[in-house]
Amino acid sequence: MKETRTTPVFQDVEACVDAIIEKVGKTIVLGLPLGLGKPAHLVNAIYRRAQKNPDISLRIVTALSLEKPVGKSPLERKFLGPFVERHFKGVPDLDYVIDLRKNKLPPNVEVREFFFKAGSYLHHESQQQNYISSNYTHAARDLIGQGVNVVAQMVGKRLVEGHASYSLSCNPDLSLDLEPMLHELQASGMPIALVGEVNRQMPFMHNDAEIESDRFDMLVDNEKYDYPLFAAPNMAITPADHLIGFYASTLLKDNGTLQVGIGSLGSALIYSTLLRHQNNGEYQALMQQLKVREKFPVVEKIGGVDPFKEGLYGCSEMMVDGFLHLYKAGILKKEVFSDVRLQTLLNDKRITTEVNLDMLKVLAEEDIIQSPLRAKDVALLQSWGVFRAEVEYKGGALITDAGTMAGDLQNADALTWIEQNCLGIHLKGGIVMHGGFFLGPKELYQMLDEFSEEDHQKFCMTSVNYINHLYDHFLGNQAKKAAQRQESRFINSTMLVTLNGAAVSDGLANGQVISGVGGQYNFVAMAHELPNARSVLKFKATRMSGGKVQSNIVLSYGYTTIPRHLRDIFITEYGIADVRGKSDKDVMIELIKIADSRFQDELLAQAKSAGKIPENYVLPEMYRHNTPEAIGSILGLAAKSGFFPPFPFGCDFTPDELKIGKALKGLKAKTGSRKGMIKAIIKALKVRDIPTEVLPLLKRMDMEHPVGLKEKLEQKLLVSELTG
Repeated sequence: MKETRTTPVFQDVEACVDAIIEKVGKTIVLGLPLGLGKPAHLVNAIYRRAQKNPDISLRIVTALSLEKPVGKSPLERKFLGPFVERHFKGVPDLDYVIDLRKNKLPPNVEVREFFFKAGSYLHHESQQQNYISSNYTHAARDLIGQGVNVVAQMVGKRLVEGHASYSLSCNPDLSLDLEPMLHELQASGMPIALVGEVNRQMPFMHNDAEIESDRFDMLVDNEKYDYPLFAAPNMAITPADHLIGFYASTLLKDNGTLQVGIGSLGSALIYSTLLRHQNNGEYQALMQQLKVREKFPVVEKIGGVDPFKEGLYGCSEMMVDGFLHLYKAGILKKEVFSDVRLQTLLNDKRITTEVNLDMLKVLAEEDIIQSPLRAKDVALLQSWGVFRAEVEYKGGALITDAGTMAGDLQNADALTWIEQNCLGIHLKGGIVMHGGFFLGPKELYQMLDEFSEEDHQKFCMTSVNYINHLYDHFLGNQAKKAAQRQESRFINSTMLVTLNGAAVSDGLANGQVISGVGGQYNFVAMAHELPNARSVLKFKATRMSGGKVQSNIVLSYGYTTIPRHLRDIFITEYGIADVRGKSDKDVMIELIKIADSRFQDELLAQAKSAGKIPENYVLPEMYRHNTPEAIGSILGLAAKSGFFPPFPFGCDFTPDELKIGKALKGLKAKTGSRKGMIKAIIKALKVRDIPTEVLPLLKRMDMEHPVGLKEKLEQKLLVSELTG
């Protein structure tokens, strides 16, 4: 019998820091969860202690250190200041991040991350140098390799009949993988500290995320340390984003599996998936307008455009808020089960999740249960929900309030009695969503807080290795994962795609890191291993760079995240390129078909010059109209009818802030080059009077009464953009 130990609970973070140092010494390698789960008060206390005491060596190893936006230019700072104060009220900063930004970390403190917020440390030397390149599934291993001896995490807490249990909530992803590794080190004599900081505002997630206090070495629990969760604001979905999401939604197979990432492209996919289910007439009309079936036959081959009857199962390293919108809409409803035998029978449609007498017959035919029933058969049937919990088994007979009956499945009278007195209604233990971590807008946390017990049982936050990786040390898990992940669509974003089908998602050719590989490589590779699974990489066809429009489909690039031999499906706002198993010539042609038409001739010429496309090849006319203007025209009517809005899932900005934000974005694009800057200034200098409708916007920016030439020019630039 396992011996239960009493975990010390601290009311004060400083006392907890004392205990950590006493246990592991003054060399601390602190492992922190990715994103939301960092225990801010404890982390800040450890960091402050290292600041004050140079004898302490502190290395922080983590990913995605969240920070409130501050803005790079004076105009951006004026815009973001009031918004941040309102939106992030009560959310503590991570002190090490603030000092890191200012290059003011003390020499005895170092921060190493394996994933950045996109572009956040592009020009930061120490972070570029300290970056750890690792697949998300290997992060726990690499944390151990870094010498982690303290793991700290924010946790949820609940009391049931006076008993406290804790939840890893938003971040069981690495913690569940790390724990056995750390205990193994501890058994070998290495001092280890697993520390939890309770925050009652953390949604309490059940299933694999719920653990007992003895899984921690220390806990910090004081209501004064509770604080609002860091909420990522909803970002606008552009028309191009919406079309990318629309095309991706046509590839989802009813009764299939979905993985999707964060950001506007992920939100656009969720929106179009909801549209397909809830307003299929509008959805089908857009299908016809875009000539999707004619131009992109892969939709008919592997996808679907009708409402979802059987629904989807979510299996995603990040549980974005979109999954909850799908759940509320009745789309995320396909349940998967932990027993591979049960899951296989469901996949083969020999049984359904609704319990009936035929299910017993099938289970007997497959030798999963015996006839007459044995005690272990009854226990199994009860664990699956096939039998009610109150059914007893004694002396070879089934016992209920209705009496006693032999468990003979060959006897018609016994079967009738069992049907009337023993059968449950629905299989138990079904999961509609496996997630590794979550981070999102305030609505996400609110929806999770409002979950019923029944809702919670259908969502399982768990190990990233379970979600991201098909192969593991447990062959049962491997078979179970394959059985659960039917018709998988692993849908992620990338930045650039080469004509031979390699993808650039996290770095630049000069070695600078934009973000990190995260789980993308694993999901792409898994799509090539699972039957009927597909990898889908979404990206915008163009970008602005140096004030010029550039293509995101290029002949070649000096760095790749996903190699060309794993090429599969790519989507831009202009369509779908299905390149799996195709020749280099056909891959290049398919990608040029979804490129912006301003670059198609150049890309064709480059491919022909390299001898990869025949000189006499001519791109069909139907793919020759890939322009932003065409997108605007296509979505224009739908937008007037209320479809494809920029903020379908709510907006954290006020109407005035949206106007200002749009103007600042336009101004930034126009002043991205010296020529553009000069043109913008000349236009701004022509501003004489300020229109009445602009005055409230200037007041919001605290720019009503500029002082000095610089402030006056900034005001004119903003007014010029707002009125232009």
